[in-house]
Amino acid sequence: MPIIKDPHLFNEQSLFVDLEGVLGCRLYLKIEGFNFAGSIKLKPAREMVERAEREGLIGPGSILVESSSGNLGVALSMIAASKGYRFLCVIDPRCNPATRQFMESLGAQVDLVTEPDPVDGFLGARLNHVRDLCASNERYIWLNQYTNPGNWGAHYRWTAPEISNQFPELDVLFVGAGTTGTLMGCARYFREHRPNVRIVAVDAAGSVSFGGQPATRLIPGLGMSVRPPQLDESLIDDVVMVEELDTVRACHRLAAAGFTLGGSTGTVVHGGMSWLADHNAQDLTAVAISPDMGRPYLDTVYNPDWVHDHFGAEALATADLAGAPGRRYDPVSGPQHPAPVTVAGYIATAH
Repeated sequence: MPIIKDPHLFNEQSLFVDLEGVLGCRLYLKIEGFNFAGSIKLKPAREMVERAEREGLIGPGSILVESSSGNLGVALSMIAASKGYRFLCVIDPRCNPATRQFMESLGAQVDLVTEPDPVDGFLGARLNHVRDLCASNERYIWLNQYTNPGNWGAHYRWTAPEISNQFPELDVLFVGAGTTGTLMGCARYFREHRPNVRIVAVDAAGSVSFGGQPATRLIPGLGMSVRPPQLDESLIDDVVMVEELDTVRACHRLAAAGFTLGGSTGTVVHGGMSWLADHNAQDLTAVAISPDMGRPYLDTVYNPDWVHDHFGAEALATADLAGAPGRRYDPVSGPQHPAPVTVAGYIATAH
């Protein structure tokens, strides 16, 4: 067990879940939510802050600032608190309330933009607000995850090698596309070291990253309302677009098996399942990346009223959840009540 002094120095790197018993297809899920920030965004947050420190960009009185849909904001809030920096995060209404509260509990200032930019949506409005802050005072230091090479560099340095080491026979990797930092870092690593691995990007319907038409998106994490500056499509073999209803259903299907994971995970898992089915690829070794855990989504993705209001009464039909194909069950005839056990009996059976 490691002993640490700073919260960003711990991150579980080698946890994978075999989803075949849940989904009925061979798919491994890399779990990235077990760290003090709760998501994969700890990696680029750490890399970008340390890069800024090395370059001498952060000085006395500096205020780190970033636009975030949530997870990166939490990671930067945590690192700033640990290092004694001030941090301001610019969010929009899609940010989960629990995520905002998490940032504020760490001492971050949170600015909420309430009106989307007429052309570039809420992301455009967040970026405009960041630019205005930086123009108003030189103390603001914008890390800029959208162009900062530390974003994709963190995943080239850590995430991709972690997957490669665990799966020497890897055939296909499914990666969600937001800023495309994770996607580009992994794609660059595998192109250089294992070019036979297929890289499949998974994006949310309504995102414009790969040339689609913009549309309202409710679940934060994946998708962009402007083309990601770091995206290099030549490094990607395929793209899968996922409707948000399918994201919700995938999340609930995983939760029915005991795995409560974040919205982006539902998107990537559904995209991976769809791609494997379309390519009749049951025998391939496939891995998908799960960016975060499900707790911040209890008021949205896992709230039946929220799902009903946004997707309708049939969104979480039984057949799509607990009765999903591939799920293993041990049927019981009725309610099961364990027989009482004495202390002596418990001790005896324990040995």
